[in-house]
Formats: sequence, C-alpha cells, structure tokens
Amino acid sequence: MPATLDGQLVVALSSRALFDFEEENQVFEAGDDHAYMALQQQRLDEPAKPGVAFSLARKLLAFNQPGEAQRVEVVMLSRNDPVSGMRVFRSAKALGLDIQRGVFTRGQSPWRYLKPLQAQLFLSANEEDVRSALAAGVPAARVFPQSAHASAAHPHELRIAFDGDAVLFSDEAEQVFQREGLAAFQQHEVSRAQQPLGAGPFKPMLQALQRLQQAPAGAMRVRTALVTARSAPAHERALRTLMDWQVEVDEAMFLGGLAKGEFLREFEPDFFFDDQAGHIESASAHVPAGHVAAGVTNR
Repeated sequence: MPATLDGQLVVALSSRALFDFEEENQVFEAGDDHAYMALQQQRLDEPAKPGVAFSLARKLLAFNQPGEAQRVEVVMLSRNDPVSGMRVFRSAKALGLDIQRGVFTRGQSPWRYLKPLQAQLFLSANEEDVRSALAAGVPAARVFPQSAHASAAHPHELRIAFDGDAVLFSDEAEQVFQREGLAAFQQHEVSRAQQPLGAGPFKPMLQALQRLQQAPAGAMRVRTALVTARSAPAHERALRTLMDWQVEVDEAMFLGGLAKGEFLREFEPDFFFDDQAGHIESASAHVPAGHVAAGVTNR
C-alpha cells in the first residue's frame, strides 16, 4: 500500500519560515544562486537557527504520539535548491523536528505542489507564492522573518490567533467599510446579525485546529483567539457565524480599531494571521505574524 496523508493536518513551510536563513538569503537575493548553494553546502553540518514558524511546527508535531496514528505532518515546500534542502533536513533533525517530506524547486514557485501534499496551511516569505496558494484555495500567509518569536511560556499549548474579516470570514463586511465607512459597516452588520458570514480562507484551518482541540494528545492542547477590529454591535454577527459553523474559539477580542500588538503580546500566540499590513506591523513586534493577502484590502 502506498503511503498516504489522508486524515492528517498537513502544514507546508518554506525554509525561511521554519529557519533563520536571512544571512544566506542575502546571497541568493544578490542573484548568484551558485554562491548561495555553495554557502549552504559549506554549512551542512551547522544547524540553522529557529525561524519565526519554528514554535508552530514544533508544537504541531508534538500532537503525534508514539504508537498512535500520526495526526500532523509538517512538510518543507521551498524555492531552495535540493543541496540546500539537505541542510534544511539536517537542521530539522538537529533541532528535534520529525520532518520527513520536502519539495525543493530551485527558484521556481512551489505552490503547485500544495494540492498533491494535501496541505491545509502554507507559510512562506514569498508573497507571490502566498497569493498563488490562496488563489488555489489553500490557507496561506506571508511570514515576516523579522517578527518576534513565540513565547516559551506555554510549552504544551498550541496558541493560534486569527483576524476575522477576510481571514476567518469573507470580506463582505470589509468591502462595505472600505466603500462607505464605519457607520455603514455597523448598520450593515447589525441588520444582518442573524445571517452568517461567508467563509474566509482560514475557516478550514480553524476547523482543523478544533479537531485537534477535541482530541488532545498527551499533554498537548490547543487554544485559539479571534482578534478583530470589530466592536459592539458588529461583534454579534461574527460570533453567530462561528456558532453556525459549530466552531468555537477560546478568546475573542473586539478592539474597535485599537492596535492589536499589545493584546497579542498578552495572548502569546505561536502565530497570528491578519489580512491588513498595519495590523501585522503592530503584531510582529510582539509575536510571530503572517499576512493573509486576501480580500478587498489586498487587491
């Protein structure tokens, strides 16, 4: 029987999302991929430092328990060349990550391999790849390698925070806000409070996390948060949408336009997803953050 990823939460990460390859990437960006390959080959036995998505990967893999069916698969999906891929695998092993699968495309966009990998999340530092993945229906976010790394305060709890509109939900309400302003947005949402919002690109990811949450493994648990610029009375439609989906979040923050960074600092997520660059800028000073290039604000 061939191997299968059926039934697993599959997360695909680029090498720059998982590891700190910023020094090496400067050589690559200079346009000399042979020099980049040579540098990576020279450092084969030097484990890379953890990157912005390292905590996320480590905690996800901790849901796999010895003697039980594997629940999570972390795969590498990278524009790196195969030689550099050797260092990626060696670094993962040295840092205790059980990563067995990877696709390395030497400068070509790797997003087309997301479907055969059955990936349910893709994190990359390359905006073009992220947009292509989102267009193909895969939840994806652009990581910012300079983001703060995750807190070590919750070693047995995977913490994920999501924005609402254009991330968990469709951008229907955001379109009204952009076109007509705050008062029209509030009226639009109040008049449709009983009508669930459409699904945004990250609804499947939230559902996958709830499945992990409902069947914890060993000491590992999941904690989720909705962190949104909405405020009362527009909060009700967001909550009723989650109720309609039969999906729960552990915390909800309705901030009414306040900067999200300090609130996220207190929640201490392993990753935060938002569609607006300003919110990512506020968040990334405190926590790992990824930009979801979806919805009206990113067209």
